Amino acid sequence: MTGTWHLFRLALRRDRVVLPLWTILLGLFPGLVASSFASLYPDPAELAKFAASMSNPSLTAVYGPIWAPNLGGLTAWRSSIVLLIVALATAFIVIRHTRAEEEQGRRELLGATVIGRQAGLVAGMLVALLASVVVGGLTALGTAAAGAGGTGSIALGLQYFLACLLFGAIAAVIAQITQGARTARWIAGAVLIGSFLLRMVGDAGGDLNSPLSWISPIGLLQRMRPFAGERWWVAAVVLLAVVVLSAVAYRLNAARDLDAGLIAPRPGPARAPRSLLSPLGLAWRLQRSTLFGWLIGYAVLGLFLGSATDAAVDAVKDSPDLADAIARIGSGASIGDMVIAAGMAIIGIGAAGQGIQAALRARGEESALRVEPLLAASVGRLRWAGGHLLFAFGGPALGLLVAGLFLGIGYGAGSGEGAGAIGRVVGAGAGQIPAVWFTVAIVVLLFGLLPQLTGLGWAVLAFFLLLGQLGAILQLSQWALDLSPFTHLPALPGGEVTATPLVWLVALAAVLTGAGLAGFRRRDIASGG
Repeated sequence: MTGTWHLFRLALRRDRVVLPLWTILLGLFPGLVASSFASLYPDPAELAKFAASMSNPSLTAVYGPIWAPNLGGLTAWRSSIVLLIVALATAFIVIRHTRAEEEQGRRELLGATVIGRQAGLVAGMLVALLASVVVGGLTALGTAAAGAGGTGSIALGLQYFLACLLFGAIAAVIAQITQGARTARWIAGAVLIGSFLLRMVGDAGGDLNSPLSWISPIGLLQRMRPFAGERWWVAAVVLLAVVVLSAVAYRLNAARDLDAGLIAPRPGPARAPRSLLSPLGLAWRLQRSTLFGWLIGYAVLGLFLGSATDAAVDAVKDSPDLADAIARIGSGASIGDMVIAAGMAIIGIGAAGQGIQAALRARGEESALRVEPLLAASVGRLRWAGGHLLFAFGGPALGLLVAGLFLGIGYGAGSGEGAGAIGRVVGAGAGQIPAVWFTVAIVVLLFGLLPQLTGLGWAVLAFFLLLGQLGAILQLSQWALDLSPFTHLPALPGGEVTATPLVWLVALAAVLTGAGLAGFRRRDIASGG
């Protein structure tokens, strides 16, 4: 492990902007949630009443169970979405500093010096450990400062700390098995989504001891039960899993060849298809597997949420508090419309993440020095970038329509509305597209003008997510809420549609995209100069 400290410092220098942003921003989220609940419900009886109104199959499936009807229990429940984000971010960090370094040839150059074989892996895991400490520490301090309770705050901070470490260790193993960073990220994302779906299906049935929830890493972490009779032995089990996975990654890294994975990539055909004669065909070849994965996820999530909406409607009818909470997100003409609008708002954030991922693929191709040979031929810069931008903008739009289609099918079958619900719900999905395009356009602008900072696109999305999740609860001023493009969208289905904000969002997205492409035409390739 000679040289580990130097590689660790190098990794921190490379991540000196993005790493502090997401760790601090997401680490403060649970504390802000706790403060908002404390200000809105100062009476414990009212807080318990609100917690009872939130216990329905639909919300339990999305956020998990409310283990205790107190300030800490509601904070842990409402902040569960952050658990997914920090887990995915940590996994990507480990892959970035391990497999991606090998794929781009930098690890081989460093290995020719006095750097040891295991130094890169250990340095990547140390970065993950540091991120885990920051996120977990801020979570514990923030919730304790809000008055949620010391012991429970420590347990909640430990939960976030272990979530980062666990998926960092999983990513370390995946990085040894695969040969490409893109494949490793795709598998890590699939593991996280699969874990979430297992927990979702297990908890939606009402059985909080469902085996599906226990075998899910996310479900297992949530069963630490912060603020509700903490199960410290669950933390010990997760920590043991982290140690075992890290040891496996360490052993695999020592056994395999440099820049090789345990699973060799499937050889391609002897002759390239004619579709690869164009930049669009190449972009399709690079983006298609990710696109199909997203579309399948949209279909599954939409069908599940649509099927659970009918049960949520019954719960809302008996709970004015729950109806008021959902109305803060969507103001449909009916309770069913409000529930669907709330679900589509969450799916819209996911679609923006899909668009950011597709846009960043162009930067990844440039950083890997695979663009220069193409541009040295007859391929123009805008033509090459346009292929990737088609997937960055068109992929999320298609995904939202697929989500609306399957959500409408599920809701129509459960509510008895039938095929009549499909058109309205598909329209709700289409209503999210302008905000998604605006978010993606910010990444395109960074790609063209400040390519080294394109990773900030994830921080921008996290900022929009925090505004959407906390803005109404914290009673922020309207100007602050208006910073998120998703605030300007109509609450469809059922809400009133105003064309002006949608047109403005599309127009601004076009302007930002045009500015980004103009910058890309002028700057140096792979340098941003």
